[in-house]
Amino acid sequence: MREPLAQFLLAGALIFALFSLWGGNADPGDRRIEVDEARVQRIGTQWMQTWHRPPTAAELDGLISDYVQEEVYYRESLRLGLEEDDPVVRRRLRSKMEFLAVDQLESAKPSEAVLQAWLKAHPALYAEDPKVSFEQIYLGSATDQDAGAAAASEALARLAAGAGPAGLGQRLSVPTSLSLATRMEIDRQFGDGFAEGLLRAPQGRWSGPVRSGFGLHLVRVSAVEAGRTPDLATVRQAVDNDWRAATRAQREVQAYQDLLKGYDVVIARPR
Repeated sequence: MREPLAQFLLAGALIFALFSLWGGNADPGDRRIEVDEARVQRIGTQWMQTWHRPPTAAELDGLISDYVQEEVYYRESLRLGLEEDDPVVRRRLRSKMEFLAVDQLESAKPSEAVLQAWLKAHPALYAEDPKVSFEQIYLGSATDQDAGAAAASEALARLAAGAGPAGLGQRLSVPTSLSLATRMEIDRQFGDGFAEGLLRAPQGRWSGPVRSGFGLHLVRVSAVEAGRTPDLATVRQAVDNDWRAATRAQREVQAYQDLLKGYDVVIARPR
C-alpha cells in the first residue's frame, strides 16, 4: 500500500505547484491579483467545456471580472478566518484530500489475474440465483398466527392420509406449481420473500405454512438447482466495479493512516 501513498503525495505536490503557477496565490495577505495568460486560457477552456464554443471578447471580460471578484472575496474570507470551524468547508477539503488518495485508481486497469482473484474470493456476489421446482396449496389470507398454523396442520394431516392436493386449499390466480423457477420469477408471482421460504423448506414432502404476498401456503419442493458462478467474461464489468470500490476504500484508509502518523493527537476526555 506504500505505492498509492507515494502517488497521493506526488499528486498533491503537482496540484499545489500548478495552483501556484496559475496565479492562485491563496495568501490572504497578498494584495496583488495577477490574471496571467495561463489563467485566462483556463477560464476560456472552462467556458468552452460548458458551451462548446469560445467566449466572445465581452464574455471573456465578464468571466475575468467574475474570477477577480471571487478571488477578492476568497482572500478576504481567509483574512477574516471565515473558513475556520465551517463544517461545509471542512467536508469539502476532506473530500478533495480523499480524492487525491484514489485519483490514480480511476485510470488504472486491473489485470486479468487481479479480477479473477476477486471473483474467486467473492463468488456469492455474482452467483446466479438458485432454481426451484415446487408445488403449493393456498390456505388463505389468514392473519392470525394460530389460525394459520391450525389450517396448515389440518391440511398436512389430510395429505398424509392420502388426500390429493387438488382437493385442498383455496383458489388463487397464480400457478399451483413451477419448474426450475428463479428467485426473481417466484417473487414476482408470489411476492417478496416467498422464494426464500421455499429455499428453507425441506425437499420431497409437504411442509409449511410459508407466507406469500397473498397469505399462507403449504409447499412441496421437488428440486433445487444451485446457482452457478459465471465465468469472468460474463461478469467482468461488475467485478471491475466492485474491485475498484473496495480498492478505493482501502486506499483511503491507508492514506489517512499514513498521514495520521505525522500528527500527535491529544484528546481531552470528560471526567
